[in-house]
Amino acid sequence: MELSTVVDRLDEELGTADYADLDASANGLQIGPDEAEIERVAVAVDGVRETVDRAVEADADLLVVHHGLSWGGFDRVTGRTYDRIAPLIDNDLALYVSHLPLDGQQELGNAAGVADVLGLEDRAPFGELGPKYIGQRGTAADAYAPDELREQLEETLETGGQPVQHLDFGPDEIEDVAIVTGSGVDWLDEAAATDADALVTGEGKGKAYHEAQEAGIHVFLAGHYATETFGVRSLQELVAEWGLETAFLEVPTGL
Repeated sequence: MELSTVVDRLDEELGTADYADLDASANGLQIGPDEAEIERVAVAVDGVRETVDRAVEADADLLVVHHGLSWGGFDRVTGRTYDRIAPLIDNDLALYVSHLPLDGQQELGNAAGVADVLGLEDRAPFGELGPKYIGQRGTAADAYAPDELREQLEETLETGGQPVQHLDFGPDEIEDVAIVTGSGVDWLDEAAATDADALVTGEGKGKAYHEAQEAGIHVFLAGHYATETFGVRSLQELVAEWGLETAFLEVPTGL
């Protein structure tokens, strides 16, 4: 399949253009020729030297990641940036990136994947960012005790062996859950304002402790990497349906 066809299909599925003015990431095809034949696609959370090298070893023609290389452009292509870009070009490996579009996609996205493992129903977009959303919320089919929800996250997410941190300030039973993956504690107030019992995200900030305590809401910090494997795994399944060979490059950070 032509690279341009793969890119166009991914852009359409993810609504890439809708996030152009909202995301610092240069979403879409970041590195690659105008035309190339794609047979094998590798997917990973992070576009870093390790995943690039492993994609080359897997004989991939295209690497699809959530966190790419360009965040507002490059001042210089030297040092670490050069070390990441050079093997892509040297090995004719194209790089496709989807950051916030992959967070906000309500069926294939990261928050949707977390909602799946928690068995949430009656889902709706959550996490306003301008005119778009980057998360999801829903209701548990059976209310969770706080420890049960934490254990469910630890058992099903790729946490690299790290425990899920829990700010235990909410009710004894958790029904309504808001999710913004990665670095999502800035949406804690929105979660509280919409009467969520818990916010599930990846990593925290110091202010989150007191904000959660004052709002009376649970916050679960399950790891930035661990909460953001779902989107690229969904894209792996999607491109496999298009007849392309795929590989998931698992590089958990424990963070």
